[in-house]
Amino acid sequence: MHAAQCRHERGHITDSRFYGNRYATPASREIFCDVCRNQRWLDIEAALALAQAELGIIPADMAERIAASAKVDLVDLDAVQEEIEKSGHSLVGLLRVFEAACGPEAGQWIHYGATTQDIQDTGQSLEIRDVLDALRPLLDAVIARLADLAEQHAGTLALGRTHAQPALPMGFGLKLASWIDELLRHTERLGQLRERVLTAQLFGGAGTMAGFGDQGPELLERFAARLGLGVPATGWHVARDRVAEFAGFMAMVAGTMARIADEIRTLVRPEFGELEEAWRPGKVGSSTMPHKRNPERCEQVVVMARLAAAAAGATLAAMIGDHERDARALRIEWAAVPDVSHYSLAACQMVLESVTGLIVHTGRLARNVEVMTGNVMSERLMLALGRTAGKQHAHEYVYDLTQQAADRGIEVRELAAELTRAADTELGILLARLSREELDEIFDPATYLGSSSVLTMRVVAEARKRIG
Repeated sequence: MHAAQCRHERGHITDSRFYGNRYATPASREIFCDVCRNQRWLDIEAALALAQAELGIIPADMAERIAASAKVDLVDLDAVQEEIEKSGHSLVGLLRVFEAACGPEAGQWIHYGATTQDIQDTGQSLEIRDVLDALRPLLDAVIARLADLAEQHAGTLALGRTHAQPALPMGFGLKLASWIDELLRHTERLGQLRERVLTAQLFGGAGTMAGFGDQGPELLERFAARLGLGVPATGWHVARDRVAEFAGFMAMVAGTMARIADEIRTLVRPEFGELEEAWRPGKVGSSTMPHKRNPERCEQVVVMARLAAAAAGATLAAMIGDHERDARALRIEWAAVPDVSHYSLAACQMVLESVTGLIVHTGRLARNVEVMTGNVMSERLMLALGRTAGKQHAHEYVYDLTQQAADRGIEVRELAAELTRAADTELGILLARLSREELDEIFDPATYLGSSSVLTMRVVAEARKRIG
């Protein structure tokens, strides 16, 4: 396509026709849409004018006209862009065109006493509120699905792994309960940070409110109430901890989603075969290997978490600002806040899709435990022997037993039987004191799940209480 035929409107990966739906969601794109942002700023200017009219700061009829004109359809956005390029200022272009839309009289009363950052920071708070509003139902849906799976598999025999190696048997539901418990903490954080983060900004050029006379504090309260935002004690033009907290929280949510997705990605491997993602006809895993069913969605969630973490890190850099205003901080946030929001909401959406159709292969879970029974029951054997030999001595005995079995390539129980029959070593003598029934129980992983079911159901109950 010739350049003259293209306006080159899509430059960021979240807006890409090819990749966008894996880096953003329809909700996140709507929140950070340029047209919607212009409308949000107009809404804020209208709220400011109406609040000022209530206090007699500007004429009431002028405020009504400003509010009636605060519609993006009445504003020439191409003219706004031209003014932005001419002025080099991020808001003046909109104000100039909006002034014309309001008419020669009312136009003189817009943005009265406020500074650009008051409008843009307040707009960003509204964007953050919309992101949190979009996030909560996604979290609840993921938690609800995982709670159902966890309850179903609270006592399902599975292999617990540590350091990527077999460790102990466990109830499979306990793995899911760990995910749920972490997600529940995120719902707590979400509620807590809303009060701290979602605040209005209306403090004027240097944070003194001088442009509002002695009515600044009351004006702020009325302005914030109209927008449904909190009232900060003082201006936060350079105090960017609220934004950094939001971005860090979103990156944490994406990190949890990546932990879930990466575990699914591992357990769907044929070598494990414990889980399976729903597959639909027509979905292609490879352009050259027709058999492939790649866990691309889970891989993409990890990508989102890494990108979200990078964006959140940028907001920490934005906390360092000079004096009473510093554009170096703001302009980092203009990129980082949308990015961390896009990536984190996309991660949540993809995990929801993944767990919604997740299939648990209980037979394979049991077989994977069976293959490793001798090793994963070493703790239980050690504790049984420790009742007479002492725990530390028993650890040394069972350590030698398991390492010899590994070196010889035989089952631990087979070697234990040899030593029991010979009864010519301290370990053999100790093993001989255990009855056949005791050994059968020691090497039965299904009877060594500890409190897996109790712990799982405790988390499930809490999840259902929280999300209804």
